[in-house]
Amino acid sequence: MTFRPLTVLLGAVTLAYPFLVYAGIAHLQPQWLALLLGGVALLRALASRTAFWWVAAAGAGVLAALGFAGNSLLPLKLYPLLVNAVFLVVFAISLVHPPSAIERFARLTEPDLPPEGVAYTRRVTQVWCGFFVLNGSISLATALWASNAVWALYNGLISYGLMGLLFAGEWLVRRRVRARVHAEAAHG
Repeated sequence: MTFRPLTVLLGAVTLAYPFLVYAGIAHLQPQWLALLLGGVALLRALASRTAFWWVAAAGAGVLAALGFAGNSLLPLKLYPLLVNAVFLVVFAISLVHPPSAIERFARLTEPDLPPEGVAYTRRVTQVWCGFFVLNGSISLATALWASNAVWALYNGLISYGLMGLLFAGEWLVRRRVRARVHAEAAHG
């Protein structure tokens, strides 16, 4: 898998978005930060050419337009909520119209996923849906009621840490489940 420099740069800017907004508000009016959000989202969609990023770009465009028109910071602070909402919708739709999102990822490395694996990946997709609801709710709360510093800290660092913990926890659980399934298969 190769990454184009623009894709890597846009990914880094997307991840750093809360800190860029926080640093930017000391020097720029929200309307100029809104142009940054709209531009980065559009470039990200053009660079990736996936429906997910086009939907995110459209939502970011609405937030950017609201931020620009009202010279308001709040719409810009809602971008992390938008990303959580888009992920939630994608993962939830995959539960209604299988294969689940996590099953699709699993099949990249294990194309012949057994039925137990399909059930497990469905459960993990449900857990991720719960994470997106919780993370999006906290993101919304920080945008509405917390200081700009707390908003940037949660959305630019803590939420990524929580996501990493969920990845790591799932990896540990998956190893145990695989070991149990292999042990059961060997014994009977």
